[in-house]
Amino acid sequence: VQLQAYGGGLVQPGGYLRLSCAVSGSIFGFNTMSWYRQAPGKQRELVARITGGGTPTYVDFVKGRFTISRDSAKNTVYLQMNNLKPEDTAVYYCSGNIYSNSYSSANYWGQGTQVTVSS
Repeated sequence: VQLQAYGGGLVQPGGYLRLSCAVSGSIFGFNTMSWYRQAPGKQRELVARITGGGTPTYVDFVKGRFTISRDSAKNTVYLQMNNLKPEDTAVYYCSGNIYSNSYSSANYWGQGTQVTVSS
């Protein structure tokens, strides 16, 4: 199983980006999928997650601005980021607990994608 995150870039404050996390490999099903971020000199932190049943949760600093979603047909998880702020600048990582068969799941991480919010 591999996770490929993409969609980052440079955007002005108030702008938007949509990150995608494409999952490939032997996939039986999805449990919780998450987006994390890590700013320079800081620890990696949770941004949002979506359960296998499709219920999203967000940390306070992105509520109302970010939306996590999943397209099961495409094996892809998205993070729509609106009204971006300079403090959102970070490398964003996707992570997920994925079933490779009917009885076994494991945690996987994708490589990061850089998001820079600057004028």
